[in-house]
Amino acid sequence: MDRQDADYEQDFYAWTQAQAAAIRRAGASRVNADIDWENVAEEIESLGRSDVRSVRSHLETIIEHLLKLMVSPATDPRRGWRRSVGNARIDIETYLTRSLRNDIEPVVGDIYRTTRRRAARGLIDDELSIGDLPEQCPWTLDQLLDEEFWPENRHGLV
Repeated sequence: MDRQDADYEQDFYAWTQAQAAAIRRAGASRVNADIDWENVAEEIESLGRSDVRSVRSHLETIIEHLLKLMVSPATDPRRGWRRSVGNARIDIETYLTRSLRNDIEPVVGDIYRTTRRRAARGLIDDELSIGDLPEQCPWTLDQLLDEEFWPENRHGLV
């Protein structure tokens, strides 16, 4: 197995970014080739971006349901929220390579801001509003991904 195969197997996201750059370099030096180098590179890059979208989506689910678990006085939906957080944590492992984690970690705050609004809409029946949720993400990426981590509920619920 050569270096490129190892990168493909171990860090698909990094591989897509490196291959897109290599294709663009090759395209620049092969002006007369019948290959649409730029669009080929773009398609390979988009494969990596789909992994980014998957990780973001799973993080949105984790954050939304952790927020609800933290502030909601409701007892009935709690098991479903915990189950969806657990499932998202498992699913995210499929995509979260070292390089993708490095790209995602700095944007957790942005993901949180969007997801906070979604969580607030889901808490209206509990007579809660966005003001009842922390303005900044109260958790690190490590906590969000930790299968043992659960926030304390403001109402003493488990």
